[in-house]
Amino acid sequence: MDVLMLSRLQFAAATMFHFLFVPLTLGLSVLIACMETAYVRTGNKTYQKMAKFWGKIFLVNFALGVVTGITLEFQFGTNWSRYSAYVGDIFGSLLAIEATAAFFLESTFVGVWHFGWDKLSPKAHAIVAWLIAGASNLSAIWILLANGFMQAPTGYVIRNGRAELTDFFAVITNPFGWYEFFHVIPAALCLGGFFIMGVAAWHLIRESHVEFFQKSFAIGAAVALIFSVVTAVEGHFHGNHMSQVQPAKLAAMESHWETQRNAPLNLLVIPGEDGNLVEALPIPGALSFLAYNDVNAEVKGLNDFPKEDRPPVVLTFLGFRIMVGIGTIMPILALFGWIMRNRLNDFPLYLKILPWFIPMPYIAIQAGWVLAEVGRQPWIVYGLMRTSDAVSPVTTGTVAFSLILMSILYTLLGAAGIWLMIRLAKKGPEDHTPIQIQAG
Repeated sequence: MDVLMLSRLQFAAATMFHFLFVPLTLGLSVLIACMETAYVRTGNKTYQKMAKFWGKIFLVNFALGVVTGITLEFQFGTNWSRYSAYVGDIFGSLLAIEATAAFFLESTFVGVWHFGWDKLSPKAHAIVAWLIAGASNLSAIWILLANGFMQAPTGYVIRNGRAELTDFFAVITNPFGWYEFFHVIPAALCLGGFFIMGVAAWHLIRESHVEFFQKSFAIGAAVALIFSVVTAVEGHFHGNHMSQVQPAKLAAMESHWETQRNAPLNLLVIPGEDGNLVEALPIPGALSFLAYNDVNAEVKGLNDFPKEDRPPVVLTFLGFRIMVGIGTIMPILALFGWIMRNRLNDFPLYLKILPWFIPMPYIAIQAGWVLAEVGRQPWIVYGLMRTSDAVSPVTTGTVAFSLILMSILYTLLGAAGIWLMIRLAKKGPEDHTPIQIQAG
């Protein structure tokens, strides 16, 4: 295995591990702020207890996200130095703004929130919770705008052998980045809703803190229902835009090989890298409609792209199918939970399913990123710089050693963090004090 593939594997492993924690941070931060607001408006102590209970899990998840995010950014210098040299003028500015204007703000207010329960008024504390949620989403904006540049570069000129920033406004208004933002944030809220539903269901089966977890479940179900639908609808519009700027990705995610109008959507497909092994049950015009909102639109096939410019077909195809498949199930489960929220004990099988369903939104989000990033290949910046030209001039052994070491450390870190979150979730809301961090 060469340096390029090892570096891609290392970045993929670091990114996917980091993104296990980011969506829950984004989703829970908003939900906790809503709980605190409900406490301020109603005076009902249950909402304050909810904010404290879910807040303890949020803190552990946030810490894991911070640690893995910092090490991830190092790879732009260690594994992808040629990429950094070529587009650092644009990409680096966005990451710098994210760190200084969003991450530090978020981290500061997390500390104020954690230590301020007895020092701030309920209203002031709720404001801090909203500042955390706002800073988390602001951080996501800059990261996704940076990724949006990689997907559909704008606002640059090639000068002195590198891409130089010429129009910062064009970069921060890049439609691709904003489509990603309005897809990721609802997905994170949906994940947060199902996370709360799953933990609440585990306690309700055991008749533990019934009132507390019934209220938590109702909030989680409402959020999961609303934002699973929003995610799907926005995903359609995101796909429309992607079809225009990345037609090869569209062809790969549908394993569509021949350019044609009134392109069908085949319900049964077994894809291959050089053609479909099985292709059956076509719906005439459905692919044209999904891609361009026009059943007679022309959809370009993979055979019209040089083989070296095609993304990996099977992985892109599967990433899309997994994301959509799980995304179809989520609103059904959430709707049932919302309708039956006051008589959940009548449906023990449903309650038993939900804790096991917690990983499913994570898998859907990870599959979506596989689609986004693998489907962009062979470009690290679409149409501008190939991934093979971006890798650092380092030895295979160096990358292999760092990949193995990182995998071991991340496995241990992830196991410890996830174990702690499961322990806090199972413990329930008996202890209403924030987690105390002791030196030494």
